[in-house]
Amino acid sequence: MRKEALQIAMLAMPLVLLSIGGQAADKLNRTVLPVPEPAFKGVIGTTVRDSKPDFPKQIQAPAGAPNVLVILLDDVGFGHAGAFGGAVATPTMDRLAKEGLRYNSFHTTALCSPTRAALLTGRNHHSVGTGVVIEMGTGFPGYTGIVPNTTAGLPEILRQNGYTTAAFGKWHNTPDNEINPAGPFDRWPTGKIWGFEYFYGFMNGETHQYYPVLYRNTTPVAQPKSPEEGYHVTNDLVDEAIGWLNQVRATNPEKPWFVYFSTGAVHAPHHTPKPYIEKYKGIFDGGWDKYREETFARQKKMGIIPENAKLTPRPHEIPSWDEQPENAKRVYRRLMENYSGFLNHTDEQVGRLIGAVERSGEMDNTLIIFLVGDNGASAEGGLEGTVSEIAAINGFQLGLAGLEAKFDEIGGPTTDPHVPVGWAWAVDTPFQWTKQIASHFGGTRNGLIVHWPKGIRARNEMRAQFHHVIDIAPTVLEAAGIPEPTTVNGVKQKPIEGVSMLYSFDDEKADSRRAVQYFEMLGNRGIYKDGWMATTRHGRLPWETAASTGNFDKDVWELYHIDNDFSQADDLAAKLPQKLQELQEAFLVEAKKYNVLPLDDRLAERFDTTLRPNPLAGLTKFTYGPGVTGLSESSVLNTHGVPFSITADVEVGQTGADGVLAAIGGIISGWSLYVKDGRPTFYYNTFDVEHAKIQSSEVLSPGKATVRAEFTPVEPGPGKPADVRLLVNDKEVGKGRVARTVPFRYGVEPFDIGMDTVSAVSEEYNAPFPFQGHINQVTIEVK
Repeated sequence: MRKEALQIAMLAMPLVLLSIGGQAADKLNRTVLPVPEPAFKGVIGTTVRDSKPDFPKQIQAPAGAPNVLVILLDDVGFGHAGAFGGAVATPTMDRLAKEGLRYNSFHTTALCSPTRAALLTGRNHHSVGTGVVIEMGTGFPGYTGIVPNTTAGLPEILRQNGYTTAAFGKWHNTPDNEINPAGPFDRWPTGKIWGFEYFYGFMNGETHQYYPVLYRNTTPVAQPKSPEEGYHVTNDLVDEAIGWLNQVRATNPEKPWFVYFSTGAVHAPHHTPKPYIEKYKGIFDGGWDKYREETFARQKKMGIIPENAKLTPRPHEIPSWDEQPENAKRVYRRLMENYSGFLNHTDEQVGRLIGAVERSGEMDNTLIIFLVGDNGASAEGGLEGTVSEIAAINGFQLGLAGLEAKFDEIGGPTTDPHVPVGWAWAVDTPFQWTKQIASHFGGTRNGLIVHWPKGIRARNEMRAQFHHVIDIAPTVLEAAGIPEPTTVNGVKQKPIEGVSMLYSFDDEKADSRRAVQYFEMLGNRGIYKDGWMATTRHGRLPWETAASTGNFDKDVWELYHIDNDFSQADDLAAKLPQKLQELQEAFLVEAKKYNVLPLDDRLAERFDTTLRPNPLAGLTKFTYGPGVTGLSESSVLNTHGVPFSITADVEVGQTGADGVLAAIGGIISGWSLYVKDGRPTFYYNTFDVEHAKIQSSEVLSPGKATVRAEFTPVEPGPGKPADVRLLVNDKEVGKGRVARTVPFRYGVEPFDIGMDTVSAVSEEYNAPFPFQGHINQVTIEVK
């Protein structure tokens, strides 16, 4: 440890035994994990009377090691939260910042899974195979979606050093094809790669906030109550986290804990309790251009940004507020009121968790690291926004009429809302661009709050050192007095690539210890080096699903002197071509070092599940027995844009047998084959905008029966209409047409046999609607 950092740390936390020269002061060699069990030091005689016992002792954390609470919000722009000058009330963030530190030059990767992988390993996202979200993995080292065992997670390191560990909320770091009952479970939160001892939350990149797809450890579980009973997943996650903390304290109050609390908020769908929506009515009537100006002024007044910072102009690709028609403005305002209420609600719920820590008496020695976003605000809702975010991901825009039709339902369970691009750009004030755009700070610069009364003397101060999400893990390790391990579970480890931020806690004027940092996402690239930054935004806009050109040689590079240009407002590329070239060359050095190459700008194409290993590869027919539920869509034969059939062999009792035979998806989109009032029915839900019901003209008779739905697109291609035939015992009993089909993905709700486990695909029943007869088997066949 550097001498000055050690002196600061010892003054701030005299009880913490710090790591010195890679060896903890308690003499344990913590660089090789697990720490070898000590030799037996008792006495073994002939009988117990002349023997002395010596129990093996659990590994204990270094004396005085703090509890650690890492809070990660989702898709929050730099200028949205009130704590960083935004218009949304964030009393929890405000309080923590007032009692601790704000960082205004902290950076993420521009996308969900990559930021999380970097945060929890202390390594660049490409170094841990997570160059993009895990659903887009390809067969190149930086993009597999598979975190290697040479980069053990921070929670595993802490666990093997005497911490108890738990994660709550959004995960998004397990390969999509491993989220199934067969595993493998190594890369689940509780697996040996990551090291959490307990997990409660959802595995995918998003979930319905009122009907989430939940897991407890590795087991799917139902939500504890319905939306009608006041359910919201953020509240549920906080309840679970508080319960876990109370249980830990009731059994081992001396053991330090590490909690990773990662909300689904404010990632779409933006689901917000109505009082929080109404609270912001009228606040955004001036539009997104005006919001930028107002927020910029607040940021300067609060000292969030330097006095010489400039407000970057609106890109020409984003329309102005004034040119929007009045009926559009009405909808866009409501979407923003909903989005902002969502953030306010989230902050208040996090406040309940902070309150629980405080009531336990442990606040003083709890290191709270609050990341206000895993990237910039999302522009993925399109230029008009949407009330069906999964539709937008599928390249399906509802249009203004579709938005107006759902106006009164925005924020509730029957919508899947997302703001228009203009608002996403606005809440990234003062920067250019949004989520996905790793070249510019609108995609990568997020607010950070650090609170640790025992370890930080400073209060209510700003820190401007340039840091990155990979710096969190080494900061936690240094605070805990735990050295970076060289070997974990018998596997030699790649060095941690982050640098500790501990030096900055009580030294506002300290030079940044991060001199170089590359950025790359979907072809958007940047390199920071010694106060300068070269960037290039590549091709595709962040709200477009089509691929870019792939012609990286034609990308236009920009040059910024970040030390004097906080917001990347003054492009110096034309004035300083040699400096630009120097940084371009530096980017290639970093890209080769950290597995960034080959550059890949494909988006929709990489969601193709056939690009990744899959046990179902090559199969066109699969038969399921009863009891199969909770399978992710990637674990099922593809039913998008292809002819397929679902055949259920069932037995019906004398009193009939209603219920679901097979279903995938839920309230937002999907299909279901079920029996209602004795009549077999096939129901197709296209983003809760169009619904097709094909019902049998005949009631099922008691006894054995074969129910089959045949689905045939009328022409090749995604999203095309399809004809449906319904047959019972090979006799046609119904037919109809699905006008528009779901092009690529139904969402995150699972495939089930014998019930519909999360939310109902069809308006005709309430989930789970289990089948009351007996299912022998269900076969899906793709042609």
